[in-house]
Amino acid sequence: MTGDRLDGRPVIVGAGIAGLAAALFLAPEPVVLVTRALLGADGSSPLAQGGIAASVGADDDDALHLADTLAAGDGLCDAEAARRILSAGPDAIAALERLGVRFDRDAAGGLLLGLEAAHSRRRIVHADGDGTGRELVRALSEAARACPSITLVQGEARRILMRDGAVCGLLVATAEGAQVLATRRVVLATGGVGALYEHTTNPAASWGVGIALAAEAGAELADLEFVQFHPTALATPARPLPLISEAVRGEGALIVDGSGRRILEGVPGQELAPRDVVARAVWREVVAGREVFLDARASLGARFSARFPQVAAGCRAAGIDPATDLVPIRPAAHYHMGGIAVDAHGRSTLPGLWAAGECAATGLHGANRLASNSLLEAVVCGREVANDIAGRPVGRAIVPAPSALPPAADAAPARAIVSRLVGVTRDAEGLTMALQRLLPLAEGATPATAPARVGLMMAAAALARTESRGAHARTDFPQTAPVARRSRITFAEARAAAGRVRVRVPDLAFA
Repeated sequence: MTGDRLDGRPVIVGAGIAGLAAALFLAPEPVVLVTRALLGADGSSPLAQGGIAASVGADDDDALHLADTLAAGDGLCDAEAARRILSAGPDAIAALERLGVRFDRDAAGGLLLGLEAAHSRRRIVHADGDGTGRELVRALSEAARACPSITLVQGEARRILMRDGAVCGLLVATAEGAQVLATRRVVLATGGVGALYEHTTNPAASWGVGIALAAEAGAELADLEFVQFHPTALATPARPLPLISEAVRGEGALIVDGSGRRILEGVPGQELAPRDVVARAVWREVVAGREVFLDARASLGARFSARFPQVAAGCRAAGIDPATDLVPIRPAAHYHMGGIAVDAHGRSTLPGLWAAGECAATGLHGANRLASNSLLEAVVCGREVANDIAGRPVGRAIVPAPSALPPAADAAPARAIVSRLVGVTRDAEGLTMALQRLLPLAEGATPATAPARVGLMMAAAALARTESRGAHARTDFPQTAPVARRSRITFAEARAAAGRVRVRVPDLAFA
C-alpha cells in the first residue's frame, strides 16, 4: 500500500499545464507526478484554444496588460499578484519555447498576436491557430517523459493525509489498489469545476477535485462564487461542449439572433465586451427561447478553417460549415476564478500544501477572468511553486494509518442542482434551495459526497455575496457594492451556513 521508493519527494497532482510546469521547473529535484491518464490524454489544458496573453508586442507593455486585467476583474483582482504574474509573461513565453513549444510566427519570424475580448492590444500568443493548449501539453509532456527526475504515478488522488496540522502524505487509487505517498510537500494542479454544470467546455473529471481534497483537509478557499461562463460554446448535444474561441470574435465574427439582429448592438465593446457581459446577453436570449448564433461568414468566410482548425473541426462534426453557415451558440461553464486560497508562492493555509493553475485562487482574475490570462498564470505560478518548494528541508513524513479508500466520485447528483440553481444568474431563493439539497449529499462517504461539497461551498459563497460583480450576477441584488471584498470560506463554514439557511442568509467571512 505504500510507495517507499518515492517517499519524501514532492508530489504534484495533475498533469495539465500548471502541473507539468511545476514538475519541469523543479528539475533536477526528484518529483512524483500523479496523473489520471497518460500524459496529454486528459484534462482541460489540451482544450484551450485562444492562447497565452503576454505583453510582447511593440505597442504593448506590462502596465497596459495590468490595466486590462484589473478592468475585467471588476475591482476584485489582487493588484500586486496581477502585476507579479503578468510581468513574467514575456519570460514565460521564452521558457516555453525552450521546452519545445512551437508558437505561430509570421514570415519574418515574429510572434503572431491575436486579439480577444477586453484586451486593448493584440497580445494573444498562439500555436497551431486555435490549438495552443494542445501544443503546450504536447511539448511539456514530451519534456516530462524525457526528464529523469519526474516519476509518473497513474491514478486518482483521493485524500490528503494530515498529521499535527500539516501535510504528511497522499492517498492515491491506482489500478493495483491504494497507494500511500509519504510526503510533506503536495501540489494540487487539478483544474476547475466546470463538470458541476450540465453545459460546460470542461471534461467530466473537472468537477473540483483539488478543491474537494483541500477542503476536506481543512484548507481555506477563496472566491468560489465566481464561475466564468464562456458566451460562445457550440450548442450541440456533445459533452463537453466544443468551445468557439473568443479569438473568432477578435477576427470580426458577430453574435446574432435568427433574424440577423446583433444582440450586442449598443453594448460598450459589443462582441469584444468582457465575457460576463457577453455571456449574460446570450443567456437572456436562451432563457427567452430564442436561438443565438455566431456569424463569421463575412469576417472570415473561407479563411475560417485555416485560422481556427480546431473550431472548424468541431463545427463540421455537428454538420455546420462556419464559412457559409450561422453557428449556434450558448453560454457554458468554462473557468473558475475561485479555488484554494494561496499566497504569492502558491502556499495554501495548510503547511505542506501548494496549489497552482485553475484550482488555485491567486487573485489574478478577480471577479471575471481576462481571456487567455489563465495559461499564463498556469506557467508562471507553476514555476513560482517549484521555486518555493525546491531545496526545502524535507524531514521525515510520518504517515498515519489511512482509513478506507474513498469511493470514486460521481458528480451527477450535484450537477443537477448546481446547474439549475448556481448558474449564469442567481438569487437567494435558488441558492438557499441549492444548499438544502446539497447538504445531505455532502455528508457521509458516497460517490456523490466530494462533488456535492464543492457545490455546497460555491452556493454558500454565492449566497453570502449580496451584490452583482463580474461573473457573479444576483437578480435580487443587481447593483455592485461600493467596496470590493474577496470571500473566504472553509467546508466547515459552508456546512454550518447550510444548516442555517432556513433561518437567515449566512454571514460568512469576507476579507
